[in-house]
Amino acid sequence: MKQRVFHYMLMAALVVNLYVGYHHFTASAEAAGANDVYAHMAKFSRVIEQVRRNYVDEDKVTYDQLVDSALAGMLANLDPHSEYMNTKKHQALMDDTRQEFGGIGIVVSIRDDWLTIISPMEGTPGARAGLRPRDRIVRIGDQSTEGMGINDAVNLMRGKVGTEVTINIAREGEEKDLEITLKRERIKTKSVRDLNSKGDYPLLEDGIGYVRLGGFSENTATELEAALTKMEEAGLKGLVLDLRDNPGGLLTQSARVAEKFIKAGQLIVSTEGRGARELDRLVATEIGHRTLPMVILINGGSASASEIVAGCLQDLKRAELIGTRTFGKGSVQSILPQKDGSALRLTTAKYYTPSHRTIHEKGIEPDYVVEMTPEQMRDIILQRSPGGLETLPEEDRERVKAATDSQLDKALEILREKL
Repeated sequence: MKQRVFHYMLMAALVVNLYVGYHHFTASAEAAGANDVYAHMAKFSRVIEQVRRNYVDEDKVTYDQLVDSALAGMLANLDPHSEYMNTKKHQALMDDTRQEFGGIGIVVSIRDDWLTIISPMEGTPGARAGLRPRDRIVRIGDQSTEGMGINDAVNLMRGKVGTEVTINIAREGEEKDLEITLKRERIKTKSVRDLNSKGDYPLLEDGIGYVRLGGFSENTATELEAALTKMEEAGLKGLVLDLRDNPGGLLTQSARVAEKFIKAGQLIVSTEGRGARELDRLVATEIGHRTLPMVILINGGSASASEIVAGCLQDLKRAELIGTRTFGKGSVQSILPQKDGSALRLTTAKYYTPSHRTIHEKGIEPDYVVEMTPEQMRDIILQRSPGGLETLPEEDRERVKAATDSQLDKALEILREKL
């Protein structure tokens, strides 16, 4: 009897062991399969081949078309800022950072799955047409922009100089979409400007200088240094740095700008990638930084690299911020070129200020909140843009002439107290 019980117990133990072993093996196999790049690539190849052989319209399913579309879908599914760029798109991006391109002169981003204007560029068709930050472009020509990638939208808006493009705008407070037709121009930008965009950089009053950064491109730090030197020769004692409606640009240039006002070795910005792993630390390297009092102007159109500069100088008590909360675009997109001239724009990290504040989807809060409506900002831009007044109907011209900049006025008030 005892021997029979022992055999039953032994058989039960073997069954349990086999059951546990089987499930452990299948779980391991499934995990291995999930991480086996070759198995997934075989599936990808089979699908491409089945589509190429069987799809009804043969001219739509070349290998180039299928692979490009698959890569575009893969990147677009990650976040609004990651993207696959074919050779043409990659070249357009490089033209942007070199500060010369053709188009209508607006900077856009994706917000809530819609193409959204961050800011119009001064002196361009977009600015003259009265386009505003946070306007949604819902249609370009006959194509809806819902779900459209940024570069696809940019390609639709760009074209031969002198040709026209029609866009439809959804604007807060307007019941119907606005249809606006713009004539494309060759856009060659200068990222650093004085108050009236003439390049003279006169002091406003009592040794107070003003400089506006429209973006962070290859030459921004060099242009800023030239502007500062010109103002210093005229007796510069305090500075207003205007970052309103600055959509950002090159991370390295934001660091080169910030380091002009902080001591060497000071942390400017850090980036952290997957698993909060620190990827990079940008520190000031310039010797002989400037110590003059500063005020920085910001608003909802200040994004990315401009938020890095504002957040850094605020954290380090080197500048006070005036205006409204910034856009909150604090993720890092790395450009990964491919051998055929295409490239990946991939979100690889997030920015953190020296005090480890995150910018992404939170923005930078000003020290002094001074509200200005989009209409007031538009009038100020038109007032200061060369030829801006001449483009207006008579009934609008007097209003724009009389426009005042309450945020700049507050900056001057604060600097007067410091000097």
